[in-house]
Amino acid sequence: CVLFQARKLSLRYEKQKQLDLTERTFSPQKPVDTSQSVCSRDKSTYVHLSSSGQWWFSVDSVSLRYNTSEEAVFNASDVYAPASSSYHCLHVSSLQRYSALLLPSSEPARRWTVTFTNFQIQAFNVTAGKFSPASVCATFMTPAILMGLVTSLILLLVLAYALHMVVHLKHIEHEDEHKADVYYPQSPQQPEHCCVENGAEKNVL
Repeated sequence: CVLFQARKLSLRYEKQKQLDLTERTFSPQKPVDTSQSVCSRDKSTYVHLSSSGQWWFSVDSVSLRYNTSEEAVFNASDVYAPASSSYHCLHVSSLQRYSALLLPSSEPARRWTVTFTNFQIQAFNVTAGKFSPASVCATFMTPAILMGLVTSLILLLVLAYALHMVVHLKHIEHEDEHKADVYYPQSPQQPEHCCVENGAEKNVL
């Protein structure tokens, strides 16, 4: 009753090189082993949430088993969708840059990073092996939101530059007006007028 697909699965242990396990996990030459999977109404693998008469499914956890006995468990309760739909997200990962939808819930999990690329899952109402219309995840840093933030930043910078130029021009105009009020150039005819007046005064004397 569960339908799942992913284009890529990558793991990293602490600071070691990232491992691409896609071919080892989803390859046609490596069929997925579902022999230990259980699908029943009373199995608490999925958590049901009731809201306004709408039933939801939620992925409980993602477990990574290694060294035959150790297990890294990640809480995946942020991966949810209406029961009549599938859930799709470009990245379901434990990395912060992908919104960290997988949260470490055990100490070994803190040493691992898990990333599913082009992740899609449907828990119920699977018909003819096909996904129902998807409920797309709403992560904070989607490409559209990132482009919007960059565009807004550019517009703010242009606006700030324009305001700076307007204030600078007004400051220059104010200085020019101040200089015009203070400075009066002397007329070249003024000395002659002065001398004529001085000569007339001498004659009177």
